This record gives sequence, structure tokens and C-alpha cells, in this order.
Amino acid sequence: MTLATLKRFLVCDDDNDFRRRLVRSLRDRGYEVYEAFGAQEGLQNAIEFDVQAVIVDLRMPGESGLWLVKELAEKMPTCKTVVLTGFGSINTALEAVRLGAINYLTKPAPVEKILLAFSPDSRAENLEATAPSLAEVESEYVHRVLAEQEGNVSSAAKILGVHRRSLQRKLRK
Repeated sequence: MTLATLKRFLVCDDDNDFRRRLVRSLRDRGYEVYEAFGAQEGLQNAIEFDVQAVIVDLRMPGESGLWLVKELAEKMPTCKTVVLTGFGSINTALEAVRLGAINYLTKPAPVEKILLAFSPDSRAENLEATAPSLAEVESEYVHRVLAEQEGNVSSAAKILGVHRRSLQRKLRK
């Protein structure tokens, strides 16, 4: 199955804004796209809509993205799965591929790179590797903690071990 023959995608990610943007981008390119908030819902939708390709996040409430990768490999062996995560590591990349993912990307990734990850001649080691800078990793972590605290800067600052005003200055950059 080549990228040209893939028509039905599933995007499984608990980040509603990110998922909706990715779904819209794929639909704008002519794909039939379904979405899911978590891994259990993702498995149900993948089977129900007989999708050919799945883009899955690693960290979601309930079952993890790795669980979904394994379940899809067992229940839908012709379905292609790409892991797209904001919390990438070599260990999780190896585990995802061992469980059945055909590729592993870190967020943010442009839609073209995500689609290229489904190409049979493209493997994780062949994609342009761009490690995030320390500032990008720090910013991502700060924003994740802030999101977990539902935007409460004081609470996030306490968890991060910084003064509230220092965190506010960092967020303005």
C-alpha cells in the first residue's frame, strides 16, 4: 500500500485543537479522515470505518498510544500506523516500531512530513532528523505543565519551581 492508495485516515490524539487542525489539513488534501480522543475510541473507530492509516499520539488518558499501535497491528494488520508525539524518546520510538508502527515522529511536524512517514520507502531513520533545541523542549514542557494546571500560572510556577512573575515573563516571549 502506497501513500497514493491511502484514502481513509484516523487521527487519535487527546489534544483537541491539534487533532482538529491535523484533521482539517488532511481533509483539505482530499483524504477521508476520522478522529478519536483516546486509544479505546481510536480502536473502535479504526475498525468501524476500516481506516487504512492511523496517526496516533503516545500520551492520552486511559490506554496509551503504544497500546493502540499493538492492538491495530493485531486486529488490522494491513493498517499503517505512525506515532506522532510531543514526548519522543529513543526507547518509545523503538517500542512503537517493535509493536507495529511503521514510523515515529515528534511534534510539531508539518502535514507533508506526516504523510511522507506513510510512504514505504520512508522510515524513521530516513526522515530529516531535527532534534528540538533546549529552548523548544523547555517551552513545550512549561506549556504542558501550564495546560495541566488549566492555565493557572501560580500553580504551574509552583510545580516548575519558579516565581510566578518569572514564569509570566517566560510565557510572553
